[in-house]
Amino acid sequence: MSGIFQTPLQAQEDTATGSLFIIGGGSRPVEMLDRIIKESGIKETGYAYILPLASAERDSAIYYAQRQFTNLGLKNVRGLLYTENGQPTPQQIDSIRNARLIYITGGDQDRFMKAIENTPIAEAIFQNYHNGGMIAGTSAGAAIMSKDMITGTELKHPDYNSTFRHLESGNLELKPGLGLIENVIIDQHFVRRSRYNRLLTAVIDNPAIQGIGIDEATAILVKGKEAEVVGDSQVIVFSNVQNSNNTKNGKLAATGIRMDIYLNGDKFSLE
Repeated sequence: MSGIFQTPLQAQEDTATGSLFIIGGGSRPVEMLDRIIKESGIKETGYAYILPLASAERDSAIYYAQRQFTNLGLKNVRGLLYTENGQPTPQQIDSIRNARLIYITGGDQDRFMKAIENTPIAEAIFQNYHNGGMIAGTSAGAAIMSKDMITGTELKHPDYNSTFRHLESGNLELKPGLGLIENVIIDQHFVRRSRYNRLLTAVIDNPAIQGIGIDEATAILVKGKEAEVVGDSQVIVFSNVQNSNNTKNGKLAATGIRMDIYLNGDKFSLE
C-alpha cells in the first residue's frame, strides 16, 4: 500500500482481506445501499463509521450519510468530528480501526487528505482494510482511494471547469491519495460531467495506470484484483496498453487506447 502515508501495512497489501466500495457520486439507490450493508455485514454485527473530512460542513455530511442508512433500519452508525487544530482522540482512532464499514463522504478530496495529515487516521484505515473491513467512499471519497489522486485542477488553465476542456501534457494535477488501490486512478461523476479528457490525460501521461471513470449512482465493489459494477449507470475504463504518447507542442496524442464500458453486474480485472 502506498500514497502520502507510509505504514508497515504497505508490504502486506496483497493479503488485505477487506473490500472497497467506490461510488461515483450523485444519489445512492436503495439497491446500492443494500449491497453495502450486505457486503460489510453491519446488519448482523459491528457498526459503520462516517468520515466527513472532505466536506466543508461536516455536521451536515454526517447527518445525511447517517440518514441513508438509518432509513433502512440501521442504528449502529456513528460519525467522526474533530478540528484540524486538534487531533482525533485515541477512542476515535480505535473506532476507525474496528468499524465493519468506514464511509467517506463527498466534498473536496484535497481537503480530506490535508485534514488527516499528521494524524493516525490513514494508518487506522489501512488496518481496517487489511483486517477485513469495508472502506466505502463517494465522489471525493472515491477519488482518495487510489495512490495517485485526481484533484480536479488544470495546472495550465486555473479557471475551474468540471468537464476538463483540454488534452494537454502537464495539465492534470495529481496528488497522493490513500493508496488503498494501486496502479489505478479513479474519476467520479464521470458520464454526467463528461470527464473523458481528464481521464485520457491521466492514462497518456501515466501509461502504467488504469483509468476508471465511475458515473453517478454507480460504484465498483473491489475485492482483491477484481471489480464489480453496482448501480444504475456505467463505469468506463481506459487502458494505455501500448504505452503510447505522441505528444507534440504540448498537445496529447496516443494510439491504441482501449476503452471498456461496463454496466451493473459486470466484472473486470484491475490490471
